[in-house]
Amino acid sequence: MTTSVFNKVAIIGKPDHQGANETVLALLELMARIDQAVVIEERLAKSIGCESPTAPLNELGEQADLAIVVGGDGNMLGAARVLSRYNVAVIGVNRGNLGFLTDLSPDSFEQPLLDVLQGNYQTEYRFLLNTEVYRHGQLKSANTAVNEAVLHPGKIAHMIAFEVAVDDDFVFQQRADGLIVSTPTGSTAYSLSGGGPILTQDLDAMCLLPMFPHTLSARPIVIKADSEVKLRVLDENDDDLMISCDGHVTLAVMPGDEIIIRKANHRLRLVHPPCYNYYEVLRSKLGWASKLF
Repeated sequence: MTTSVFNKVAIIGKPDHQGANETVLALLELMARIDQAVVIEERLAKSIGCESPTAPLNELGEQADLAIVVGGDGNMLGAARVLSRYNVAVIGVNRGNLGFLTDLSPDSFEQPLLDVLQGNYQTEYRFLLNTEVYRHGQLKSANTAVNEAVLHPGKIAHMIAFEVAVDDDFVFQQRADGLIVSTPTGSTAYSLSGGGPILTQDLDAMCLLPMFPHTLSARPIVIKADSEVKLRVLDENDDDLMISCDGHVTLAVMPGDEIIIRKANHRLRLVHPPCYNYYEVLRSKLGWASKLF
């Protein structure tokens, strides 16, 4: 019998997704075989008809010390924004497309996961961004992002005019389709598709990337992660704007609003199998050649 270093394991997945549900059932079988205590996210438990102990996502971090997320990076991002508030270790089984955040293969997760449960793993901390929208000096809305916070138009794509300051120092005014503020985790996501740089995960930095700017001189800027970024919309008639956090949560923005983006106080604690290598992940996910000679 495998002796686990974790007291209780939370299992989170994409409800009503056939492939994810198959992997969840295989996970539960493994957990039962090694006598590992588990708790399942309640929507997932309902979709697979499981009678194991359940809890809503926002309570799993209080009950478990390891969370296994089954799905794609989107599922991992949604779980991570909640679980990062607790000192719970998080690992993912990839049932999505690229899977930058989900290390384990659904076809061969058992041995790497057993290694993790026995305490043979790598730990990595990823910082999040906290985004706040202020109107007339009053906080109107706020949320966190693992990948990025994006200022962009709402229903119809069009150029917007905005101003950027870092630590109260004026940086630039820009007319563009929007602005991406990315963490190193998000540098291989939306920011990468917009031409932004890849930031290795050990960098304490974030990237400011104008989207389709109306000037050839606009370039991405990498700044220290402890900086405070302030955005202000310049066009008083542009009332169809928003801030998106990881593409999942949207905060409405009105002309004159002040948007403040800074590093969140809590971090995401990821655990990786002992064989994990970040550059190998980049090579495999982005299709880079390993060696020419």
